[in-house]
Order: sequence, then C-alpha cells, then structure tokens
Amino acid sequence: MPPRSDDEEFDLGISLESIAAIVDAARAVQEGEESGAVAREEDEEEGLDAEDEENMDEDALRAFIADLNEDEQASLIALAWIGRGDYSGEEWEEARTLAKERNIRDPAEYLLGIEMLGDMLEEGLAELGLSLEDADGS
Repeated sequence: MPPRSDDEEFDLGISLESIAAIVDAARAVQEGEESGAVAREEDEEEGLDAEDEENMDEDALRAFIADLNEDEQASLIALAWIGRGDYSGEEWEEARTLAKERNIRDPAEYLLGIEMLGDMLEEGLAELGLSLEDADGS
C-alpha cells in the first residue's frame, strides 16, 4: 500500500487521536495483567488505591470503546486484524466490512482479548501507511 501524506486522503473511520488513546490504555491494561499477582500483593500491603486505579483504567478503556459508534468499532477491529496479519493493508475495506457484518456483541471484550492489542493496532496503522505520530501533530 502506498504511503499516505496525511490521514485525510484515507477514510480510516476513526480518528488517529482515538486510536492513540486506545493503544496507550491497552498497553497499560495488558502490561498490568502480566504482572497482576505481584501487583495485587503489593496493593494489599499499600491499600487498594493502585488496584482501583488499574481497574479504572480498564473500565475507562472498555467504556471508551463502547462509546464509539459501530463504524469506529469496526475500524478498530479491522485495524487489529491487519496488524495481526489476518488481512493486508490492501484488504482494509474487506476487513472493515467483515468486522461490521460479524456484529461482535462486545467489541471492547473482543479487542481486549487480543494479545498485545496496542502493538497490533500500531502495526495495522503502519500497514496502511499511517502512524500514531501523525496524531501528535493534529
């Protein structure tokens, strides 16, 4: 897929800023799960503040994804599929259409079940010739 000079030439269906926020939150949540047992022991010693904060991050991420419209949710799912290698950048529209047709009941649950979601979304953007750095300049 040819590199794009800006995201306005390509209808991603969701803003790069939203994707960047989801990537950051997904990485934080999923990294937290990996060290969960040790973190819980430390939290018990220090009180529940850190654990509550971690849960709020995941809850906030789930709510953020749930608040997206159907097209934005389908775009996120398609982007993750492309990043995972299920589809190529040239198959963007096909992946997005299939994500809409599958009508995944809980897109947040589905997306958070994808291992390394943040990396998959970033890889999907790269395959489409886009970057999270493009969101910083906007």
